[in-house]
Formats: sequence, structure tokens, C-alpha cells
Amino acid sequence: MVKEDETFPCDLIFLSSSRADGTCHVTTASLDGESSHKTHYAVQDTKGFHTEEDIDSLHATIECERPQPDLYKFVGRINVYSDLNDPVVRPLGSENLLLRGATLKNTEKIFGVAVYTGMETKMALNYQSKSQKRSAVEKSMNVFLIVYLCILVSKALINTVMKYVWQSEPFRDEPWYNQKTEAERQRNLLLRAFTDFLAFMVLFNYIIPVSMYVTVEMQKFLGSYFITWDEEMFDEETGEGPLVNTSDLNEELGQVEYVFTDKTGTLTENNMEFKECCVEGHVYVPHAVCNGQVLPAAAAIDMIDASPGAGGREREELFFRAVCLCHTIQVKDDDEVDGPRKSPDSGKRCAYISSSPDEVALVEGIQRLGFTYLRLKDNYMELRNRDNDIERFELLEILSFDSVRRRMSVIVKSATGEIYLFCKGADSSIFPRVIEGKVDQIRSRVERNAVEGLRTLCVAYKRLIQEEYEGIYKLLQAAKLALHDRERKLAEAYEQIEKDLILLGATAVEDRLQEKAADTIEALQKAGIKVWVLTGDKMETAAAACYACRLFRRNTQLLEVTTKRLEEQSLHDVLCELSKTVLHCSASLTRDSFSGLSADVQDYGLIIDGAALSLIMKPHEDGSSSNYRELFLDICRNCSAVLCCRMAPLQKAQIVKLIKFSKEHPITLAIGDGANDVSMILEAHVGIGIIGKEGRQAARNSDYAIPKFKHLKKMLLVHGHFYYIRISELVQYFFYKNVCFIFPQFLYQFFCGFSQQTLYDTAYLTLYNISFTSLPILLHSLTEQHVAMDTLKRDPALYRDIAKNALLCWRVFIYWTFLGVFDALVFFFGAYFMFENTTVTSNGQVFGNWTFGTLVFTVMVFTVTLKLALDTHYWTWINHFVIWGSLLFYIVFSLLWGGVIWPFLSYQRMYYVFIHMLSSGPAWLAIVLLVAVSLLPDVLKKVLCRQLWPSATERVQTTCLVSGPPLGSHPLASL
Repeated sequence: MVKEDETFPCDLIFLSSSRADGTCHVTTASLDGESSHKTHYAVQDTKGFHTEEDIDSLHATIECERPQPDLYKFVGRINVYSDLNDPVVRPLGSENLLLRGATLKNTEKIFGVAVYTGMETKMALNYQSKSQKRSAVEKSMNVFLIVYLCILVSKALINTVMKYVWQSEPFRDEPWYNQKTEAERQRNLLLRAFTDFLAFMVLFNYIIPVSMYVTVEMQKFLGSYFITWDEEMFDEETGEGPLVNTSDLNEELGQVEYVFTDKTGTLTENNMEFKECCVEGHVYVPHAVCNGQVLPAAAAIDMIDASPGAGGREREELFFRAVCLCHTIQVKDDDEVDGPRKSPDSGKRCAYISSSPDEVALVEGIQRLGFTYLRLKDNYMELRNRDNDIERFELLEILSFDSVRRRMSVIVKSATGEIYLFCKGADSSIFPRVIEGKVDQIRSRVERNAVEGLRTLCVAYKRLIQEEYEGIYKLLQAAKLALHDRERKLAEAYEQIEKDLILLGATAVEDRLQEKAADTIEALQKAGIKVWVLTGDKMETAAAACYACRLFRRNTQLLEVTTKRLEEQSLHDVLCELSKTVLHCSASLTRDSFSGLSADVQDYGLIIDGAALSLIMKPHEDGSSSNYRELFLDICRNCSAVLCCRMAPLQKAQIVKLIKFSKEHPITLAIGDGANDVSMILEAHVGIGIIGKEGRQAARNSDYAIPKFKHLKKMLLVHGHFYYIRISELVQYFFYKNVCFIFPQFLYQFFCGFSQQTLYDTAYLTLYNISFTSLPILLHSLTEQHVAMDTLKRDPALYRDIAKNALLCWRVFIYWTFLGVFDALVFFFGAYFMFENTTVTSNGQVFGNWTFGTLVFTVMVFTVTLKLALDTHYWTWINHFVIWGSLLFYIVFSLLWGGVIWPFLSYQRMYYVFIHMLSSGPAWLAIVLLVAVSLLPDVLKKVLCRQLWPSATERVQTTCLVSGPPLGSHPLASL
């Protein structure tokens, strides 16, 4: 037994409820993201069992299929045994199954029997295990580190070999001042060589930038606060701001190529607003009605065009009655009802409850036009007309909505004995079945509303005589009781019944998008990012939302891989046909065509449903499924947008995984607001949760959480862009400065007999990465803005400049490495040749090896620090402080280190060395000249590339420098 507001602990077959009609209402927000109420039906033979004693006396068996993750499918049957008679067999479908994770609403209690428990429930089968996520930058760092490890080993091997080549001459191996002992002479040659190899490894190990990993972690941790502190991403309506659950993926926000988004609650607010209805060519527009909130002093009816004449009055009222009766809405008279919309009935407060928000919006809208649906009681539907009279209609049959028919019907009997069939559905499914009515006027209005992104439905009817209804009743009963092919037989029966209709009119409802959702999607597409919508909604609902948010456009040619089409053609034929359609223009649909935003080329959009996806992902008999997958991926690559509807949570993750591991290996981002989105959020490279109405499951399992979908634009195009630029420069700069640091040490071995003598003092070796050069690059990687924030938001195409890990590719890495080698050669040989013949100072003293090493080290510290200054586009007082402060700190430290005899040191080799070096005029000349020569190639490269082959970012920088304001308006604007 489950009570109201409790969550079902397992998958249950619904036996009975406290409601007399044997129904119950549930919300499945944690499963498919939909907050609307869904109606489920008890087994016909057990719905009268209302007590625990009744349930105990029940003798029945249930047969069902093996557990499978599809939320919308269930096949089984129940055998109910009585004392004497044979068992009664009833079919069981998804309408009889209550899923674990769903919540019982507006029903006092229900009784059920468990069929799937634990990890066999549909909810558990849709779980996605959490995996470790690593960014593309981190992977590049590790590859570059392996390269530098190979360089380190190569250097050590070269020096070890050269040492023994050099010592092959006896007078070099044992000079008169350094004779070997007997024990040293008798040591094994291989052991000596291995010892020397290890010694060189220790000497050159500083080329491995261990401190880089520490700095990178600090940069990621501190940089993550910039998102949290961003006031523009704070939502005052909900009082929520952005959250950062992991800082390891900051830079990945700047590399996204695919965005997979949920629809309900992510793109839309899940609030329906009735806009208008068209009856016999006349348009009726009530004042704004949304969620039952009516603007004050609103007139009851606001008609556009001429009012219908006396003859049209009957059709008009018949249309309003049709909308009031053709639905599955439940009404609860209660002031406090979870979730549903309140009707603006001044007499009493009542709540409309439906699995479809559209139905609620329609009934509320028609209420403003004079007809109020009251309730369903004892199989009679009651409504109040314009004259405030109560009309009662007996509900005879409901022909339920399905995505193939795309319509629903009810058969009702009026108090005067007239029998009506009222039908409403998509225009494509209603117009072919109409034989009478003002089709052309209504069709033009429907097309106009569809272009505006409104959700349209057409309404038709026909009168039935008693004999016709009796035939319909027998036909439906035969189909409902069928154990095999029940769905097919029902569909055939519906097809026979819903024909020869008279068209009454059409309605238009707006599914309100989140603020700036359309602008955000448009900006992402301009940035070269492909946007896919993955939703559990019906195809029509999702497609309408895609038009509204400009994912699909007027000229978009929609391609369908849906259950309906696969009933007519095989999957192979459908995919081959679509492939031929899109691939002939693939040359013009490149990444530079703004992902389909160009009006000069045919724009394609793909719609696929969950059942079709299952067939594509299903392995062939030979165990392979790659053919269909590759064909499907080729089609998707040439579509500007893709809509996946009727997706189970696990299917959403499968779609993300399919793209993630395709041959291009693109960076993927998934964004959603419900527990049903958790699987794809965990699967994608970057997962973002919306802090919305569907709970916090998505936000808790995501890498980042934002209040609204519109904040995704700034998160990717600004924060992601800055994060990637900053950390890529940090990584390349660390490798560069370590090459500058250690390569002179390598060269020095050729001048010291490969004796493992260090070029630099121990203090300099220790403090180079810790103190002298670490703080400037850390602050640079936190505050750098190569272009202004407003420019990045205004010009999303700049995001393309950093796509595909552009700043950490091999070409850029090799450039930085060779720049470091060049600078190291300038440091070492510049100092060597300048002092080769001038080793005596003015007072007759001679420069020693420590003075030479200190000179090389001084030039190096100034060069790598000034190189960073040249790369800085956004100067703040903090940049000035750390860059010039680091140079000043080096000078002060060197003066103190060499100017005092430190009693705790066992050696005083650096005493007076730095002061001695600065007392020489040639040393000053060497420092200035060598720093200038070292920086010159990089300066020339920047100038030439900017003039001859400028990137989009460099063109924007030039424009801003020539005519625009400064790049930042205040220090730390990136905060």
C-alpha cells in the first residue's frame, strides 16, 4: 500500500485505489522530467478491492517480460482466479505499471503488487555509473610530460656516453690533480656508467615541471570562484547562483563542440499559455491566462474579425463544448493541491490535473471564453455554459492519444440523447479526415501560428446515431480484449471510427520558453557548437519547442527517423534515403557556415525517437552495429540541429556516448534539470545541472549548476573561453621556462668535462620554480583577458578560434619548446662569447664559474618574466605588482644571498658573486643585450602573424586598440 505523496519503492502492478473509478495520479519528474500529473488505471477485475483484507483474499498470477529500461513499454498479463470458474485473463500495459521513483498525487492510497525490485526496476536500469572525468588540457599536459621525460632521458644518455668518450684519453680520465683510488679503478664499468646516468638524471630533472601541476591545481581552484562570484549569473527570482562542484573541468568549458539539452524545465518553463482559437474563420483571443493567473479587469471575451452570424453561433458553442469535453483532465476541489493549476472560477476553487499541460491551458483558455469544465462524476462530464447553466454529457468512450495517430477522441451523449464524437489533434492528422468545414481559412491560421512557434491543435466532430455507436462499441471491445496485437487492433479500430469529420476550428497554445533561451541557442550555434535536444516528450510537443527556441528555423527541412516512418520502410532504407538527401550538400554545410545559420544552403534538422534509436544501437546478428551507427552519425553531422524525443534516461546517455566516442572525439556537454537527466550529465565530458523545479538531483550530480539555461551562454563563451586561454598559456609557459632553465645546464657539461657540475647555485635551482617565476604566471592565469568580456558575448564566433584544443596542439607546443631552446642558446653562448676574452674586471679580478652561472641565470629570469609581460593583454595593478615585484625580489635575494656570510651554510661559494658581477660594465651590457636578443624572435613572430595572417581574435584586439575602450574597465573584471 502506498499513500498520497509517497514515492513508489519498486515497480508495481496497480490493483486498486481509493478513487471509485480505479485511477490514480502520479508525477514522474524524477524519471522523465515531466512535472505534470499522469493518470494510471487499476486492473479491471481488482479495482473494487479497497481494503487489505480484500487484497489478502485475491488469488492471481502475473506473467510479464524480463526487466528492460524502456520507461514507456510494459507487456504482461494477469490471471485472476475465482473459486469455481476458469481464471479471468487481463492484459497489462504501461498504464497499469507504477514505476519506482514516481510519486502518488491527489489519491489517498493505492494497492499494488511488486513485479520488479532493486536493480531490476526501470529506474535502476537507467542508472549511469559515475566515471572519472579528465579535461583535454590535462590529457595534453600528460602527453607533453612524456615528451619531456624522453628529452630528459636522452640528455642523460648523451651526457653519459660523451663523458666516457671524453675520458677515453688517460690524461683526461686521471689528471695529475685528481688521481683515482684503487677501489675506484676496479669498479665495474657498467655500474659506473649507470651511476653517472642517474647523476645526470638528477642534474637535469628540473626540466620536468612538477611545480606546474601544483600551479595548475591552484589556478583551477581559485579560478572556479569567478563563476560563483559572477553577479550576472545570479537569479533573483529563485535566489540561486551558480555552483561549481568540480574545478577540474574549468577549461573544458572552452572546448565544447556538442551541447545536449533537455527540454522540459531546461529550455522551457513548462508553463502553457492559451493564446487564441479560430472557429469557422473567426479568431478569439482571451486576455493572458497562464497557470490560472488572470490579469485584473480582463474582459471575458475579446474577438478579432467579425462576429459569427446566427448560423455560426451553434458551431461556435459546439467548438467550445468540444474543447471542454475532449480531454483526460481530472478536477479536484481543494485549495491545496500539489502542482496543478487552479481554475479562476469565482464560485469555488478547483484544480485541473492532467498528464498534458496543453489540455489544462486549453480548458482554462476556453473558460475565459464562457465555457467552464466542472468535473467528471459517475461517468458524466459536467460543464457550465455562457448562460451559467450546467450541461451534463455521458462519457461513452475515450479514444486515447498516441504519437502515431497524433489525435484523441471522446464519444459523449448529451442530455437530449444526441451522440457526438469530438476529435482533436495535429492538423496533419485531422485535415485528411475532414469532409466539411472551412478548411482553407483554418489551415492558413494554423500555418501562421505554427510559424510563430505556437502549439496548434485542430478540433472536429461528427454526430452518431444509436446504431452507429453500437457498432463502434463492439469494435472497440473486441480490440481491447485482444491478448495479441492489441495495440495494432486498437489502432485499426480508431482509424475506422475517426473519419468523415466536420471541422470546427483550431487552438493555439504557447509553451513559454525560459528567458533568452532562443538567444542562447543562437549564440551557441554561431560559436560553432551543435545543439541537440534530448527529451522524453512527444515529438509534436518537442518540435514546437524547437521552433520556438530557433533550433529549427523556417527554412529547416525536417528529416524523421521515427516509429511511424519505420512502419512503412525498413531502418536501412530510411537511413540510406536520408543519407543521400543530406550528403549531396555536405560540402556547403561546413563548420564555418554558422552551423546551418546561413540562408544560402539547405538547412536540415533531424528528428528521431527512442524506438528508432534502439534499433540503430541494437547489434546485428553477427554482433556488429557499426554500419547503422556510422550512417546515423554521418546524417547527424550534416544536420544543423537534432531532436531526440521519447528518450528514456539511459538512451540520453547512449546518444551522448555515441557522439563522444565517434571518430572526431568531440567535447560534449549535457545540461538538464531532472533526475532523468543525470545519466547523460554523468556521461558527457561536462555535465551542467539546472537548479530548477524538478529537485536537486541534476545539480548534485553535475560538474556545474546554473539557475537558468540563459546562463550557459556566458559560462561557455566568456568563462570557458577565458579558462582555456589562461590555462593553455600557463602550461606552455611552464614548459618553455623549464627548457630555458635546464638547457644551459646541459650545454655547460660540454665545458666542464661532463663532471655533473651544476651551472647554478643550489638556492637558484630550488627557488627558480618556487619563487622567482611562479607568482607572475599564476596571477596571469587568473586575471588575463585577451579580449573584453562584452566582445566575447557580442561575437560568439571568437569561440571557434580556440576549438579543437587549438592552443595546446603539437604545432604550438613545438614552437614554445624551440623558443625555449633558442633563448637557452642565447643565454649560454651569449654570456660565453662576451666574456671569453674579458674575464678580468677593472680591478684585476677574474670571473669564475659561479659568476658565469649567475649571469646566465639573471638573463634567464629577466627574459622569461618579460616574455610573460609581452603576452599580457590585460594589465591590472596586481599584474604590475607580481611581475616587477618578482624581478625586484630576485635582485634583493641575490644581494642578500651573496652579501652575507651565512653561518648555517657549509660553503660560501656565492659570497660577493652577485655584487661582483654587477660591478662590471660588460655584465650590465650582457644582461640588456641578451634579454633583447632573446625576446626579439617572439616579438617579430607576433608582429608578422598579426599583420599577415591575423586570427579573428587578433583582428578584434587590433580594432579595440585602435578605436575601442580599454580591454577591461576595472581591475579583476574577470571576477
